Amino acid sequence: MLPSQDKPQLPLPAPDARAASEALTDAIRAEIAAHGWISFADYMRMALYTPGLGYYAGGAAKFGQGGDFVTAPELSPLFGACVAATLAPVLQALDRGEVLEFGAGTGQLAAQVLAELERLDCLPRRYLIVDVSAELAARQRATLAALVPHLLDRVQWLDRLPQRFAGCILGNEVLDAIPCDLVYRDSAGALFERGVVWKDGFHWEDRLLAPGPLLSLASALELPPDYLTEIQPQMHGFVHSVADMLERGIALFVDYGFPASEYYHAQRNRGTLMAHYRHHSLNDPFFLPGLSDLTCHVDFSAVYSAADACGLQLEGYVSQAQYLLDAGLPERLAALPQAQYLSAASATHKLTSPAEMGELFKAIAFSRNLALPSLLPGFRAADDSYRL
Repeated sequence: MLPSQDKPQLPLPAPDARAASEALTDAIRAEIAAHGWISFADYMRMALYTPGLGYYAGGAAKFGQGGDFVTAPELSPLFGACVAATLAPVLQALDRGEVLEFGAGTGQLAAQVLAELERLDCLPRRYLIVDVSAELAARQRATLAALVPHLLDRVQWLDRLPQRFAGCILGNEVLDAIPCDLVYRDSAGALFERGVVWKDGFHWEDRLLAPGPLLSLASALELPPDYLTEIQPQMHGFVHSVADMLERGIALFVDYGFPASEYYHAQRNRGTLMAHYRHHSLNDPFFLPGLSDLTCHVDFSAVYSAADACGLQLEGYVSQAQYLLDAGLPERLAALPQAQYLSAASATHKLTSPAEMGELFKAIAFSRNLALPSLLPGFRAADDSYRL
């Protein structure tokens, strides 16, 4: 995502949007009243996914210049073409197989991938989309109908994961939206979970961490004193679900984050949790619930550990810049007509520049029961897996 870093001059929401945010606030407040305190993961889950009201489950514009952030597929169709280059040899090895995309956004990535796979004569039998938002599913269908109408019959929306899957699993900016818990280690070394209470508004309240998965994960990190960070136990469950259904093929994820050695650096002592509203980054996760996106950076070492524990094979881990360059971005850019070149070159700079998305975003891929004659496009020229 590419939110502005300027001092926010925040636009006011429309009356119906504000009313929806107030309704969601009341729902979260009722949940707190029932328990006295809720974890931040529960707050984030409700803020993002409450049916009809949550950020990803309501009707607010989210992606593109008119939304709250811009993702790589909105910047350039060359991004999706590069992703398709990674998927193509896998689909060929599996006699076409299928593609399953999590959180397909506006449908731009799906359209780009399908168009390039068609050009490569490597279309999947089906392109499956799993998305919690009925509103986004409708936008995805409209995008696909506009860009690749002749391929729309290959696309199917699912409300649950298939029990068995052979093909390519794809998630672009999915891991960062998995609800995170907040853990604080005080100056004496004690570990607390930072949760949410209601006192004429949402406020923080710490509770000593009880024995359980979160305490185990936090204890293993050996955090410095006076240190606040995010941990995603639910990410481990998500990776387990992906691994459980993947009989043969790959899982490819692109997101922003760091390996553990950088994620839990002593200087990053206030974590990475951010709210995004109308292309502004905010430190207040309680701002307009349901109208602001909430994200944390991804701990890719934790992603690798979760996948490895489920028996998945690491295929590669690189920066987005390395991934796109190896997947053929320069050649695709050079082949464009002159009328398209300048705007595409600008988008390419944002996708690959270290000052933009090139280094902060990473690509990581896993496989199961897959033997290919060469490394996957995107992961052939470099490998940063030693950082994990």
